[in-house]
Amino acid sequence: MPDLPHGSDPMAASRPIEVAAGLLFRKGRLLITQRRPHDHLGGLWEFPGGKREVGESFEICLRRELKEELGLQVEPGELIDSVTHSYPEKTVHLRFYRCRCSDGEPVALGCEALAWITAADLERYVFPAADQQIVRLLQARPELWRDDG
Repeated sequence: MPDLPHGSDPMAASRPIEVAAGLLFRKGRLLITQRRPHDHLGGLWEFPGGKREVGESFEICLRRELKEELGLQVEPGELIDSVTHSYPEKTVHLRFYRCRCSDGEPVALGCEALAWITAADLERYVFPAADQQIVRLLQARPELWRDDG
């Protein structure tokens, strides 16, 4: 085992990074965001959200991240899917929640770009490997694309 800095948790490196992601639908379209070029998997498209902080619920994380990333107030709803994926450099555990926007219009504050897409558009965007399961689910279940208000 490699030497770790004093006080480091040797298990921390093997723990998955926990991520909350939001599925925001409007008029049959879904909001996606593009990762900044300098970020891990830069340039790829994803579902907005981010890393859960210690002691934070996934729902609170999602509220915080969408406010920071897009300037949106959201209300997380049902858990649609959950996936754990291992990249060579890290493992991520993602939870995808249907969200309702309670205030604001999205602005690309913490991402490169954003887009409202249809189910047919999904195949035109490149998503990280960890998102492939939810992409397939969204393609297979048109009822998920219902408007939430």
